[in-house]
Amino acid sequence: MTAVWINRAICDAERRNALYRGEIFVYEGLQSVERFACFARRIIEDAFAPRDPERIHEALDPWQLAAALGKLKPAFTHHPESWRLMTEVLAELDCDLNDIHCDVPKLRTAYPVGHLTKGIAYAFPPHRDMWYAAPRAQINWWLPLYPLDPNNAMAFYPQYFDKPVANDSAAFNYYRRNADRRHTDKFVMEDPRPQPSASALREDEPEIRLLPNVGGLILFSGSQLHRTVPNTSNRSRYSIDFRTVSRADILEDRGAPACDVYCTGTAVRDFRRATNRETMPEELARRLDPIGPSEGEVLVFQPQMSREIP
Repeated sequence: MTAVWINRAICDAERRNALYRGEIFVYEGLQSVERFACFARRIIEDAFAPRDPERIHEALDPWQLAAALGKLKPAFTHHPESWRLMTEVLAELDCDLNDIHCDVPKLRTAYPVGHLTKGIAYAFPPHRDMWYAAPRAQINWWLPLYPLDPNNAMAFYPQYFDKPVANDSAAFNYYRRNADRRHTDKFVMEDPRPQPSASALREDEPEIRLLPNVGGLILFSGSQLHRTVPNTSNRSRYSIDFRTVSRADILEDRGAPACDVYCTGTAVRDFRRATNRETMPEELARRLDPIGPSEGEVLVFQPQMSREIP
């Protein structure tokens, strides 16, 4: 059995421990989340004006849309307001901002089946973030920007939280992925990069689809098996996600089980302290991956900004 908590009042340390056990938390009506969503919607709507972002797939072909997202997504991610609003969310849920380290917030999109579902708008099959080199202490924060539809959301498979699932994560090298990320918007109809996924899940596997309102969010462990639901709603989905780790938990080797993780490298160097963006100590990263990158691989992805949003 997996517990899904709704608006659970709990200290962050206890919540993290519950998340590491496979429990999921849903929060509704958070003012900080609504402010973050409002900011993101303005960015999206300005970028696509005068068109409706939820119908943008009817106006732009996949190549045009990929080019537009190639400017929009990194501009949102690296806008200083995005980081500030993300830390407001953490503060409203009583996180210790000196302990919590964050990856940058990312704008996610899910377009209707048959349109752009590769590269910069990749529709993820069932996977764990740990198969992409996430640390065991990673917590995922996910919030919708427009009302959700059951046919345009995420699906979870919590029955596999601590049970091995056949997968191809052995082909994934995080440092090699960092070298490839500059070309994401060039992958339109096909994406040749390794994308770890479950290889033997049944089509009728029971799943859970959580549908918070705008102003709500979902918290779950990076070990949760989940996927992008194929979008048959005929409306484009926009969401934000960001990931956090507790430095104390990394130090004390706390986190979710890693029962079937075969990838190379660690993403822990991407996380920075919420208060001042201080980097994670290299000795902690070496604890998770003593080997590091080989020649031609990239330790930490450094984006090249093509456009700034005022």
